Amino acid sequence: MKLEPLTEAHLDAAAEMWCRGWHDGHADVVPEGLTRLRTLENFRERLVAHRAATTLAIADGAVRGLFMLEGNELEQFYVHPDARGTGLAQWLMPQAEAALRGAGHDRVWLACSVGNARAARFYEKAGWSFVRIETFEAETSAGPFPLDIWRYEKDLS
Repeated sequence: MKLEPLTEAHLDAAAEMWCRGWHDGHADVVPEGLTRLRTLENFRERLVAHRAATTLAIADGAVRGLFMLEGNELEQFYVHPDARGTGLAQWLMPQAEAALRGAGHDRVWLACSVGNARAARFYEKAGWSFVRIETFEAETSAGPFPLDIWRYEKDLS
């Protein structure tokens, strides 16, 4: 497994992986209006817009995971659905945390959709702490979409 910046060569595979993972983890817990906006093209456009902030996990030339940073936020964290249970997420999370720390952030946070219990369990096992439920403005092609999230934080100092 190695980390690589997002490039054109892996853009489509990263978008497909992220789209599939998002729908698998969120379709049953977020409003239908948001689910309709989360198309493959939407994920591709978001990756292009956040290319510099996105890091891929690559194995044997294939995209197996990604993380995206926005300031002190771990904005996105995904592993390929086929890679769940392989230890990839446990390997990738410290890489994302190291990138946040390297960018000068000691106190970091992430948003987890209310109801995404599998992701919440993973974050808690990785040392993240639930702080509160808050309304988050999810980025969409139709503009901000208000969404209740579980806010998790971690002290990296």
